[in-house]
Amino acid sequence: MAKATRNDGRTRRHARVREKVRGSAARPRLAVFRSLTHIYAQLVDDDAGKTLAAASSLDTKDAKGKRTELAKSVGTLLGDRAKQKGVTEVVFDRGGYRYHGRVKALADGVRAAGVKV
Repeated sequence: MAKATRNDGRTRRHARVREKVRGSAARPRLAVFRSLTHIYAQLVDDDAGKTLAAASSLDTKDAKGKRTELAKSVGTLLGDRAKQKGVTEVVFDRGGYRYHGRVKALADGVRAAGVKV
């Protein structure tokens, strides 16, 4: 049997979270993916199977700083895009990561944009 990798554990944790968290058109799921260098977030309507809005640290090319600061700016960018789509409330899907550091900064950025997380 092959050795379980770090990503295998995260995938299992994410599956456990996804059993409980579901997004709709009124309250989409804010899904987070974190790589070593970048962070990605999207608003997903699970009923229709559609992505309503997305943002990543690749979108904020002019932003400099630490990865946590970039995550916060990605959160505010996604929050602004959500407001343009008429989304005021989301359910947070941390993607199997701890609610700490960059994941928390992203959620705080979305809150700062005026979206209830």
